Amino acid sequence: MNQQYLRERIIQILKQVAPDADVEHLDPRHSFRDQLDMDSVDFLNFVLAIEAGLDVRIPDEDHMNLSTLDGCVAYLSRPPVARAYAEAAHG
Repeated sequence: MNQQYLRERIIQILKQVAPDADVEHLDPRHSFRDQLDMDSVDFLNFVLAIEAGLDVRIPDEDHMNLSTLDGCVAYLSRPPVARAYAEAAHG
C-alpha cells in the first residue's frame, strides 16, 4: 500500500472514530490517545475501523504499533500486512 494513501485513510478513519478531534494537526510521532484524548475503547474502535476500512486483520499483540500516525503507516506498509491485504482483496 502507498504510504501517502495510508496516511490519508488513517486520517479519514480517525475523523470517523473521533469526529470532534482536530486530526488535521496531528504530530505523526506522538500518540493518538494523548493528542486526541482517546480512551482504550476509542482506541480499540480505531483499530477495528482500520481493519474494516483497509480489509486487514491486526493481531491483538500488534495494536500498539498503531498508536501514532507514523506507527500506523510503518506497520501497515510491512510486507506481511500488505500481503494479507492483497490476499483478502482477492480471496
